Amino acid sequence: MASEERLRAVVAPVCAASGAELFDLEVRPGLVRVTVERTGGIDLESLAEVSRAVSDALDDAGGEDPDGHYELEVTTPGVERRLRRPEHFAAAVGERVALRTAPGTAGERRVEGEVVEVDSRSVVVSTGTGVRRVAFADVDRAHTVFDWRAALSGADGPGPEAVAGVPSTTSERATTS
Repeated sequence: MASEERLRAVVAPVCAASGAELFDLEVRPGLVRVTVERTGGIDLESLAEVSRAVSDALDDAGGEDPDGHYELEVTTPGVERRLRRPEHFAAAVGERVALRTAPGTAGERRVEGEVVEVDSRSVVVSTGTGVRRVAFADVDRAHTVFDWRAALSGADGPGPEAVAGVPSTTSERATTS
């Protein structure tokens, strides 16, 4: 299977040409998940357009495309964004996050709080009981935490109309030649 970085080099310019930004790319056996975003949000029609363009680019990529049969999933990060790469954490400075550390990591496995600092190897989260630095290598899973109560009440949040407009994913089956 083509490496994630080589596929990223194929997919990122296609997303940009479609008016979207590549947020994340995940390659698993039988699955290529492309996560895109756009300032101001992205509607379902635009998401489908990006999906078609990415599918065509992967078909035309030759040696850079995933091997065999795979499902292409094009989606948005949503309001609770999964954080997988250091740049995801850097973009979340000032936001509330929840993360789970890998088994065997010192301290509590579950950490929730505000991201206050990010460097090339770790993230610093301010929790209700102090500050915790977690190396990226020790992060099992992480995501931003959306305050649903505030959003639905209108207090300190975008309101229910912003939440209601979040599109779902679009998927299609693709086969390499």
